[in-house]
Amino acid sequence: MVEQSKKTGLIINVLIAISAVLAMTMEFFGHRTVYMVFKPLTTILVISLLFIIPQKQHTKFKSIMISALLFCLMGDILLLFSAYFVFGLAAFLVAHILFVIGFIQLKGFNGSWAAFIILYGIGTALFFWLRPGLGQFMIPVAAYVVVICFMAWQGIGLFLKEKRTEFLWIAIAVLLFMFSDTMIAISKFKSDFDYSSIIILGTYWLSIGLIANAARNIILKTDVREEKQSV
Repeated sequence: MVEQSKKTGLIINVLIAISAVLAMTMEFFGHRTVYMVFKPLTTILVISLLFIIPQKQHTKFKSIMISALLFCLMGDILLLFSAYFVFGLAAFLVAHILFVIGFIQLKGFNGSWAAFIILYGIGTALFFWLRPGLGQFMIPVAAYVVVICFMAWQGIGLFLKEKRTEFLWIAIAVLLFMFSDTMIAISKFKSDFDYSSIIILGTYWLSIGLIANAARNIILKTDVREEKQSV
């Protein structure tokens, strides 16, 4: 069962990479209609990494992670339309809150104040740098910065508590998520820059891909241990 799950996961990850490259390529060359298909498709494939785990391996953690990724998908779709930017922001904000709940469920609350100071220091500095161009988006962006920094704090905390490969993936992923969102903010509220869409999308999909693969491995390893204990 585990070996079959690994093979299935590998196939899905290859499909994710192909879909992501096609989405970024279509967006870069202005083929927006095709891009609007491949952008949500890539995230759907990421979600499938968790969704296809056999039902007997269903856990509360799995449900939380799937829910978080579904809100990411909602945000992806909403951000395809500039008029729905705030709604897309709200969808990702809910996703981050769900990620936090999932991370805390695994190893409890992270109380590393060094990580807190560094992350919120970066978040605060970026917010005040962007502030002159935020206009009506000042409050939504401020709320988003608070939440994503908290999500990153708790994600990094997993690795600080236990040096597992899956927790390292999550720690890298939350930093990539912050980086991707920072690039979005710079592109929207400061000035666009060369290859911005490739950088933003590439780091975003790498982030949620790492989270999904980490969650998948955590769930599968937990079930293997439970099966051994029951024998």
